[in-house]
Amino acid sequence: MQFACDERVRALMAEAGHPEVRSVHGYVFQHLLTGPVRITDLAGLLGMTPQGASKVAAEMERIGYVTRKVSGEDQRVRAIELTQRGHEAIEAGRTARRSVTEELLAGLPEPEPFLDALDTLSDRTGALRDLMARRLRP
Repeated sequence: MQFACDERVRALMAEAGHPEVRSVHGYVFQHLLTGPVRITDLAGLLGMTPQGASKVAAEMERIGYVTRKVSGEDQRVRAIELTQRGHEAIEAGRTARRSVTEELLAGLPEPEPFLDALDTLSDRTGALRDLMARRLRP
């Protein structure tokens, strides 16, 4: 189910002009919403090596979603931040997810009990808290 929803979101994003967005980019976007992040810090947030985070950052820079800059006085330390195109991709993703959610809920005869059950599960597991702290894994 999650795979099908992700595929639908990516298809809608492609239609909106962002065909190169991958799932990992979404995780990076989430960590850049509040401002620039050093590559080493991003690696820790994503649970990957600094080399892996640097590779993803380089890919996202090539396609125009982020820019990398020297962070502080040390020329070796790099931070990445969103570009205008990156912000546009985030908005396209939000719009796509809203659309997919509406499509799914429209297929339920009574969506309210389902949504109430999700709220209960979120409360019991702490998932909403993790999501808001950008720590929720798939």
